[in-house]
Amino acid sequence: MASESPHRWNAIILAAGEGARMKSNRPKVLHEIAGRALVTWVVQAALDAGADRCLVVVGHGRDDVERELEASFAEKVETVLQPEQRGTGDAVRCAMEAHPDLAGRLAVLYGDCPLIPASLLTRLLERSADADCGLVTAMLADPHGYGRIIRKASGEVQRIVEERDCSNAERAIEEVNPGLYAFRAAFLRDSIRRLSPDNAQGQLYLTDVVELAAAAGAVVDIEGDMSELTGVNTQRDLSLAAAARRRAVAEELARKGVAIVDLDSVYVDAACEVEPGASLGANVHLRGRCVVRAGAAIDVGCVLTDVVVEKDAKVLPYTVATDSTIGEGAQVGPFSHLRPSTTLGPRSKVGNFSETKKTSLGEGSKVNHLSYVGDGVIGRRVNIGAGTIFCNYDGEKKHTTTLEDDVFVGSDSQFVAPVTVKKGAYVASGTTVTRDVPEDALALSRTKQENKEGYAARLRARLRKRKKP
Repeated sequence: MASESPHRWNAIILAAGEGARMKSNRPKVLHEIAGRALVTWVVQAALDAGADRCLVVVGHGRDDVERELEASFAEKVETVLQPEQRGTGDAVRCAMEAHPDLAGRLAVLYGDCPLIPASLLTRLLERSADADCGLVTAMLADPHGYGRIIRKASGEVQRIVEERDCSNAERAIEEVNPGLYAFRAAFLRDSIRRLSPDNAQGQLYLTDVVELAAAAGAVVDIEGDMSELTGVNTQRDLSLAAAARRRAVAEELARKGVAIVDLDSVYVDAACEVEPGASLGANVHLRGRCVVRAGAAIDVGCVLTDVVVEKDAKVLPYTVATDSTIGEGAQVGPFSHLRPSTTLGPRSKVGNFSETKKTSLGEGSKVNHLSYVGDGVIGRRVNIGAGTIFCNYDGEKKHTTTLEDDVFVGSDSQFVAPVTVKKGAYVASGTTVTRDVPEDALALSRTKQENKEGYAARLRARLRKRKKP
């Protein structure tokens, strides 16, 4: 038989199962690690290895799985319905009947194995290019739950026996089937038609195709590392896979020049971008699609979701930010909260225990500690003193506070929006601003202070007298 190029092939990914052991209403393959659904990790591995197209067999939670795949891969992935879960062999049958044009090489993978390396898939296809069937095997000290690899006396793979169908002797075998295959499409199509549900589960096993291939000729096998091939069946499995992926992401960033204080405590989602020269402290979480530019430093305990951190910015400990931009050389925190649609200009500052929301802060401007700035448009070189509040909500609608360039706001001030403070104006400490302030004016609204001489001593005496029995 002429060798078929491993560079032209299709993938069938099995993702129809319910995953009852997850004890979740969510389809198993949609549980996430590093911000990406399990099934999308498998699809990405196939695409990275060079698959021409991926056919994902769906069933339980079909609509949700299809939406996730469409959002992640658009036209690169097609779905096939398995209307009734009758086993892995039936799932492959559904895919092949829906696409009778499938030819050449086919890889079959499980959609709940998110750590599969693309390089292993490539190696399998290359090694089995001349064979009807190739598969990955692995050694596992505790093989419970996995099909066992049965070999001929000559050492070649003869068949796979599923856990429920194993004899006592077969259960003792530590070589297992992780579920990663490569087939010649014509052979697989013919073999699928010959499968029988004569087994403990009454299902059509894809593993039975291996025995048919062995009977017709040699099965090519390569050894894999089970730490990369373990399927996710329980919440514990999910946590272990997430930890492995998290560590791998952190190591890759470190190799590229990102300074990471603790490789085991940094959480970076797959879609995040961290440039060489940036630094991440311990227990930093980057979620969604964060971008961290060179020279930026994110300190311990920060949680950022869909945030852009520009060059040389500093995010101090325990800052929380969502859907925001932190400008070049800006500083945030510690213990600050940037809510959605916050934009901090170059060299601006948001101090500790301050909160922003839907606000732009101009270049060099400062929101000092213990302030709330919501629905604000703040110009350049503005100083906002501690304890300042933007009163942006009237019970029905949100309103905007505008502070133009070079405005100075004293501590403990309130702005009752909508209100504008013009360029260069001063707002005295303790002022409640309810109407616009002209350019270069001083806004002052305080009750006149009165000092009553000797009053404090008389008050203390009266209070002490009341305490006596």
